[in-house]
Amino acid sequence: MMRADSVSTVSPIEQKRALAAIAASQLLVLTLWFSASAVAPQLEEQWGLTSGEATGLTLAVQIGFVVGALLSALLSIADIVPARRLFVLAGIAGAGVNLGLLVIESGDTVQAFGLRFLTGVALAGVYPSGLKVMAGWFERGRGMALGVLVGALTVGSAGPHLIRGIGFGWQGVIAGASVLALAGVTVLGFLVSDGPFETSPARFSWRQVGSVVGNEGVRLSTYGYLGHMWELYAMWTWTAAFFAASAARSGRGEGWVATSTFAVIAIGGVGAWIAGVIADRRGRTVVAGGSMVVSGSCALVSPLVFGLSPWVVVPVFLVWGTTVVSDSAQFSAMVTETADAAYRGTALTLQTAVGFLLTLVTIRGVPLLADAWGWRWAFPLLAVGPAVGIAAMIRLKRSPHAHKLAGGLG
Repeated sequence: MMRADSVSTVSPIEQKRALAAIAASQLLVLTLWFSASAVAPQLEEQWGLTSGEATGLTLAVQIGFVVGALLSALLSIADIVPARRLFVLAGIAGAGVNLGLLVIESGDTVQAFGLRFLTGVALAGVYPSGLKVMAGWFERGRGMALGVLVGALTVGSAGPHLIRGIGFGWQGVIAGASVLALAGVTVLGFLVSDGPFETSPARFSWRQVGSVVGNEGVRLSTYGYLGHMWELYAMWTWTAAFFAASAARSGRGEGWVATSTFAVIAIGGVGAWIAGVIADRRGRTVVAGGSMVVSGSCALVSPLVFGLSPWVVVPVFLVWGTTVVSDSAQFSAMVTETADAAYRGTALTLQTAVGFLLTLVTIRGVPLLADAWGWRWAFPLLAVGPAVGIAAMIRLKRSPHAHKLAGGLG
């Protein structure tokens, strides 16, 4: 149930302050996600990693996140433990585990993969709980608020590429991400309180997961999210490699690759915010479906720009980067609006768990396609995900659950 606080006592100024603080904390903590991936080329050289082992550093985080999120959903941790407390504890754990990369023996892949796995487990306590904290502050305008939060996640995920791009070595990138993460948990721990729409902690029940899965609105929202996730993390993970291969083909050098990769990922933050504002006014299914039309089209046209000037390649990827994540927050908002309020945290955690499980397929699959066909043809298969997601949004728009979305806009 909702907290007893009177909703009318919440001022727009309070909401804006909470929005800024929650988004800032999410941005800072999520720099942990790609802290090792951003310096994978340097680790390959200094640790003697193969390309497959370098890929494993990213996959280990995804696997850890999936395992952590599934356990959290099955045990209803996200609804039993207060969301802010879970965020802070998980963020501190993630920062500490990430720093472990600085002290392990060079080239010890078992320890490196283990530390990245544990980082992912910790982040499973950060991302969904951050969504729940934000949803607790907003009922009207929730699409915008969650859009800002996903935008913060996007910029945070891109952060290590920026740290690397301005000249820091791999140790500086790893240490910097952990310092930023600790700053993030400090922000949420001391500058944010629970919002008036926050749900009270629930008691554990095995029936909670069944209740979530049995909800058609949650299922259709999750199908859309799965299509989105099929595309998103593979695109984020391998854009730098695509750019590097394209630069080699064009003969123009790789000086633009790191900063362009940061821009392509980070611009999604703007896309998520704008999409959230529009979704609150026009409907979530329309915005999510439209985003996937554009992002899927970019995946399909990526071979046409390969090897051309960066002035051609980068703008196409900026459009892709804007729309590939602009729908993400709307799937989360749909879940908060269609799920039982008492199980909101479990529903969000379960959605993210299955979505990140799917990312393992495409993150691993894209470089395999690149090895077989070349980087030119690595991305078009990602368009399958948006196609599935669009179908799910059409079905949800036509379902009885549409009246629950965005104040009845669908």
